[in-house]
Amino acid sequence: MTHNIRIGILGAAGIAPAAIIRPARAVEGAEIAAVAARDVSVAREYAAEHGIPKAHSSYEELLADPDIDVIYNPTPNGLHGVWTVAAVQSGKHVLSEKPFTANAEEARSVAAAIRETDRTVMEAFHYRYHPVMTRALEIVRSGELGDLVSVESGFVVAGRPRDDIRWNLSLAGGGLMDVGCYPVHLVRTIVGAEPSVLSATAVESEPGVDGEITIQLQFPGQVTGLVRSSMIATEPEVYATITGTKGVLEIDNPFIPHNGSALTIRVGDKERREEPSTEPSYNFQLRALLDSLNNGAPVITDLDDAIANMVVIDAAYEASGLGRRMPATRT
Repeated sequence: MTHNIRIGILGAAGIAPAAIIRPARAVEGAEIAAVAARDVSVAREYAAEHGIPKAHSSYEELLADPDIDVIYNPTPNGLHGVWTVAAVQSGKHVLSEKPFTANAEEARSVAAAIRETDRTVMEAFHYRYHPVMTRALEIVRSGELGDLVSVESGFVVAGRPRDDIRWNLSLAGGGLMDVGCYPVHLVRTIVGAEPSVLSATAVESEPGVDGEITIQLQFPGQVTGLVRSSMIATEPEVYATITGTKGVLEIDNPFIPHNGSALTIRVGDKERREEPSTEPSYNFQLRALLDSLNNGAPVITDLDDAIANMVVIDAAYEASGLGRRMPATRT
């Protein structure tokens, strides 16, 4: 595109300043052009606070805006799918917050609708675009650790407020949908294959809603996986441990690397520490999106990847006895 990529935000979301507003100021070639909210006074207040030039009174009005190229979709989990489809059918590209949809069936349906268009859709696993993750994959693929034996990852955080929408079952809430989808994604990415869920044990914090969950995975080639997520912990733990036949790679804080992250590699009696970058992972994600739109670069967190991640999440929920999440109704 010859002009800046113009981004519209679907809702006055709390995540948007870190995820897209500040990155658009830091990354050349993008700008935040509009925001929409169901209450136009909320949209106007949000726009004024964040220096956004245009405020729309409805999501539909934003999607119809001819001056918008990309929709950033940070709606609640259960609404991600329906608004992503609405956006691409309105001719917009989409950066959709994770998880991609409420479940794998919806993910397949949404992907089918997107594939009927020429629009680009990226699932916003921002950590995947950061040099910390790029370097971790280089180390694993180099053979330095030997053959993979196991991958463990956790995203464990302190309690969310009880009125947070992430506890709302009707909006596809739950710890696995919120923070847990990250370690699911990481272990799949590191192994480079799709697992079976052997077991899942959940702590139910609200009826049908997991406060925390532990998932045992089996990958091809006898590689095992373990995923831990929690929104009710007393102490945070954000990590990954990758074990091979020759050594171990530990990643501190792989999912919010700009808050401080490092790689520790132990092979034999040797140990080293690497700290690839402290630049926000959201900046790297936005650069990747621009590269795709301007130069046709492939999207890493693409439709197939999004479906595969939801398959694991569904299987874990079923194994835990809670049952998979369901889409919400567009209003």
